[in-house]
Formats: sequence, C-alpha cells, structure tokens
Amino acid sequence: MKKLIIINGPNLNLLGTREPDLYGSLSFTEFLDKLKSKYPDIDIEHFQSNVEGELIDKLQEVGFSYDGIILNAAAYTHTSVGIGDAVKAIKVPVVEVHISNTFNREKFRHKSYVSPNAKGVILGFGLQSYELAIQSFI
Repeated sequence: MKKLIIINGPNLNLLGTREPDLYGSLSFTEFLDKLKSKYPDIDIEHFQSNVEGELIDKLQEVGFSYDGIILNAAAYTHTSVGIGDAVKAIKVPVVEVHISNTFNREKFRHKSYVSPNAKGVILGFGLQSYELAIQSFI
C-alpha cells in the first residue's frame, strides 16, 4: 500500500469558509474523506500548520520513509527559502499543489521556492489539484 501525506500550510485550515469564491465551500476534512473513499488502497495522511517551522519539521520527519508528499505550502511557497531547502534535502518526491492558479493572482505569487525541487506542480484546478497529485503517484 502506498503511503502519501498531504501537507497544507497557512490558512488552509479555513477552507470551506475562507474566500469560497476562490477556494470553494468544501472543508478540507470533507474533501479528504472523499479522497480516502475514492483511493482505499492508498494510505493518505494529512498535516496542516500555520507555522513555517512545523511544516519543515514534518517534511523532514516523513521525507525519507513515505512514497510521496503532496505539499501546498500556501503563502510560504513564495517566501520560504527554508521550506524550499527542506524539499531539496529529503528523498521522497514532492508534488507542489495550489488550489488557485497562482499566476492569475498577485505578482509575488508567481515565484515559488518549492518548484525547483518538486517532482511536479499542479495548480488552478481547485481541490481537484490534490487528486491530480495523488494520481501522479499511482
């Protein structure tokens, strides 16, 4: 059984209530339950933190033993050299995911410190971006 983890960064705990026109009205917990039902042969874990260091700690914790990491570092994508360095330092492949198309947003969101070390990047497909990332590991 493949073991994947979805790591979500700041403010993604507010999905379902935060800017529903941009992020949708489904909470991440509801969406995760649907993913787990759809992919029963994959062990899908989830971790979310608003704290940069906790995200780095989790990447280092799972980055040598899981089959894949789906990372939505949210705003830290565009500001955190530390998260980018953590992705580079681990052995497990990372798919960078964003719910919105970051290139349709503010200019500072066009730069990612994660992308140069990611297996791939999926963005702009809403919560479906996570499922596309799962499929990339199958």
